[in-house]
Amino acid sequence: MHHIRIYENGLTLLTAPLKSTESVTVLILVGAGSRYETKSINGISHYLEHLFFKGAKRYKTSKEVSSAVDGLGGEMNAFTGKEYAGYYIKIAAKHLEKSIDILSDMLLHSRFDPAEIDKERGVILEEYNMYQDTPMYQVLWDFEELIFGDQPLGWSEVGTKAFIMTAAQSDFRAYKEMLYVPANTVISIAGHVDQKEVEDLIPRYFDVPPSPQGKHFDPYQKLSASSFVSLTNKKTEQAHMVLGVEGFDYHDDRKYALQVMSVILGGNMSSRLFQKIRDDRGLAYYVQTSSSDYHDTGVFYTRAGVSLQDLDEVVKVVKGEYELIAQEKVSTEELTKAKEYLKGKMILHMEDSEEVAHFYGRQQLLLGTIETPKEEMKKIDQVTIDDVLHVSQDLFTRPYYLSVIGPFEDKEHFSALLSA
Repeated sequence: MHHIRIYENGLTLLTAPLKSTESVTVLILVGAGSRYETKSINGISHYLEHLFFKGAKRYKTSKEVSSAVDGLGGEMNAFTGKEYAGYYIKIAAKHLEKSIDILSDMLLHSRFDPAEIDKERGVILEEYNMYQDTPMYQVLWDFEELIFGDQPLGWSEVGTKAFIMTAAQSDFRAYKEMLYVPANTVISIAGHVDQKEVEDLIPRYFDVPPSPQGKHFDPYQKLSASSFVSLTNKKTEQAHMVLGVEGFDYHDDRKYALQVMSVILGGNMSSRLFQKIRDDRGLAYYVQTSSSDYHDTGVFYTRAGVSLQDLDEVVKVVKGEYELIAQEKVSTEELTKAKEYLKGKMILHMEDSEEVAHFYGRQQLLLGTIETPKEEMKKIDQVTIDDVLHVSQDLFTRPYYLSVIGPFEDKEHFSALLSA
């Protein structure tokens, strides 16, 4: 059972004890990310994530930070999304206080040393180049940029080379002071944890004054699409594609029916698209249907890595399966299998302290309310065949968007394929 404590300064602590583990994950989530950026500082959220590891007051260098965690056999990492960023340590439960010490030092006292900022430029530029050279990731970012356009929701979290090359200490300090504040932060601790003990620890390490809530990002603006196809002509051995539509936001109760439908279409190895594209015909190495949700919109898509000569055929097959599931009801067997798959995956995830910390912490930060795994599984169970049909009809009467990376030049060819 989880428990929430909100301190006087606005900081939220969420604890989720697990009886079956000797590990603990301390995850700090902050309302930050590319949706909070302007064009001139696009990429600052991600750059800042790197700099937090470069040394602060008690752990003065990146080596001291990493050695402190490595020396205890722990795992430490961070991530930056479009609407939130996270920093975590997963470690043996007896080192819980040490984890809080390290993370609080990083997030409260990082110096943003200009010399470290300059050194990290090269690292981030190489990360930027790595993604450019990894089409199976890049093609999904191209897809979101295609749907959302030139606004924060459509921008890459890694940002632009222009900002990476010019970012200065003052930029990072201003951004941190605006967003990395108690009222915009959730500390989510899951695993072998004593609620009372950790409630007493947090004020010792996060003794900071109250603050405003933090900046809110601008609402998503639906733009008139100038094109429904994104094509990057790149010499690759395999074509990479994403075909999908604008989806649902994370407040939408239809998300459970959408999850079930997504599994039936292409969510696992027994799904329709995996069987038809990979197993039956060997047209693709990877094929997967998925979705991402944000505060006020989302995306639903299928992505695939395809032999160059088979790209057109795979686009047609995916499009055909979208249209079929919006016309004909799925079978009772498919519905039951998809529900059991989703619930089974959730049970597995809930055995991992890191997954549990993220599951609860994300909801608390973004929604301010929590649905337990049991409550979510009940809502999955309640999804009907008609629910799946209705969400399919809603989604697949929306405009289709297609992003492609591969050795192709004729964008109009793919536009014609999309509208066929």
